[in-house]
Amino acid sequence: MKNDQKNFILFAVIAALVLFAWQPIVDRFFPSNPRPTTVESGAEMEPKANPKADPTAEAPAVVRDRAKVIAETPRVRIDTPHLKGSINLKGARIDDLVLPEYRQTIAEDSPPIRLLSPAGTPHAYFAGFGWRAQGIVPPGPDTVWQADSKILTPGRPVTLTAQNGRGQRFAITIGVDDQYMFTVKQTVANAGNAPVQVRPYALVNRSGESEDADTWTIHTGPMAVHGGAADYDIDFDDLDEKPAAFDTTGGWMGFTDKYWLTALVPDQSRPVSAQFRSGANQTYQSDYTPTQPRLLQPGQQTSYTSRFFAGGKEVSLLQHYQSAGVPLFDKAIDWGWFEIVEKPIFYYLDWLFRHVGNFGIAIILLTLTIRGAMFPIAQRQFRSMAGMRAIQPKMKALQERHKDDKPRLQQEMMQLYKEEKVNPLGGCAPTLLQIPVFFALYKVLQLTIEMRHKPFVLWIKDLSAPDPLTPVNLFGLLDFTPPHFIAIGVIPILLGISMFFQFRLNPAPMDDTQKQIFGLMPWVLMFVMAPFAVGLQIYWITSNLVTIAQQQYLYSRHPQLKQQKEKAKAE
Repeated sequence: MKNDQKNFILFAVIAALVLFAWQPIVDRFFPSNPRPTTVESGAEMEPKANPKADPTAEAPAVVRDRAKVIAETPRVRIDTPHLKGSINLKGARIDDLVLPEYRQTIAEDSPPIRLLSPAGTPHAYFAGFGWRAQGIVPPGPDTVWQADSKILTPGRPVTLTAQNGRGQRFAITIGVDDQYMFTVKQTVANAGNAPVQVRPYALVNRSGESEDADTWTIHTGPMAVHGGAADYDIDFDDLDEKPAAFDTTGGWMGFTDKYWLTALVPDQSRPVSAQFRSGANQTYQSDYTPTQPRLLQPGQQTSYTSRFFAGGKEVSLLQHYQSAGVPLFDKAIDWGWFEIVEKPIFYYLDWLFRHVGNFGIAIILLTLTIRGAMFPIAQRQFRSMAGMRAIQPKMKALQERHKDDKPRLQQEMMQLYKEEKVNPLGGCAPTLLQIPVFFALYKVLQLTIEMRHKPFVLWIKDLSAPDPLTPVNLFGLLDFTPPHFIAIGVIPILLGISMFFQFRLNPAPMDDTQKQIFGLMPWVLMFVMAPFAVGLQIYWITSNLVTIAQQQYLYSRHPQLKQQKEKAKAE
């Protein structure tokens, strides 16, 4: 009896720790879920930013209004189906870019996602292209380039030109496809009287760290592919200590957020020296330059063609560019260890969504498919449970007989299992098989932009975010926001209820402490799951309901098992 009391007290302590410490654990080790998306205002919130420290230019003294900064310099307008913005002719930078198809919130009047902003503005983030040279002065960040067109569209590139007054002519031809990829051709012609040595460079510079947390399940921040592998090991804190440099032939480098990516893609046939580094005022930069410079004799010219990606990490699009010669580009999504499971689940879920038009319904159909495929295993699980239930009287007799001799009790129970041909772990197989599926769905909901801001029904406007509706404040009628760890939504409550009824169909444990633990477990898990995406909870609820239906069906096929269950409950 004392041992039972100790076990129950221990469980109560663990349950309390789960309830009150789970959210800090989630924040530390798992990527932050978006806030419950009940936002109705589309006003753009400007984050606090720091002045730029650009290695190619002086940092602006103050952070100023973005619209004013953009209006101060001559620009070439960017207009594609998926990108809007402009190229800054001062410094030849792509520093003004929005993604009109993606909104900051679910509100209808929400502004589009802004990816790039000029230096000296909040959250400055831009790409630049230029040359390093010996014996001459190449164009710099203050050079105002001349453009042969006022607009950049797919199939209609723009050429920027500049001269240094010493006989060298520089040109940057920028093209863009109908998605998110720019092609940049940098050309220098030597019309002087002496040979010159030049090397092109490209850079991406950003102010501040990513707003998306870098966790052990999802990497955000500096990222590169070099040496034939994806490198997720560099983070902003590392760069604050020292630069991260590498040489590579082929690959790419840039900065990744949960849904967005900027990536420099050098000429895949020429070796480059690349690096990540930090600057003043919490700025970070990725850049590269070819390892070997080019020596241009008078009358010669040379060109270097690279690519620059700036946009959303759409799975099919990343794979399209990978097929077009950008190695391991789909690794911009940090699939992790379960990639072999996550990708098929994503493809099937996306296929279902495109056919039914509702992501929540697609999750339900995915669950039914998985549980249908696992039904033969569930049948074996049920037979195992029934066998365990049938031998419970014998097990209870053994416990009474050997209650003071635990080693002997274990030996006798193992002998009993062998004689009755039952496996006490046989009922665990479906649960164990669902673990990778459950985690894979979690990653798909968290990682893939295709699942972002997808609604279900009624108040569920974003299945990748937690349930926003909670009875703690009477579903919003009371004017206060409850603490996050007790703001249990309606869907998590339904999850707890479904688990409660599922547990009731399982064979009751003989030990009273175990009964109490299993009685509390649904409600503990309700709190544990509350901060996670609603889509994940819908998957679990559907799975529980299918399990209940399957068990009722099997009871109807084997009425003697139901009689044994009722008898065990009565005892």
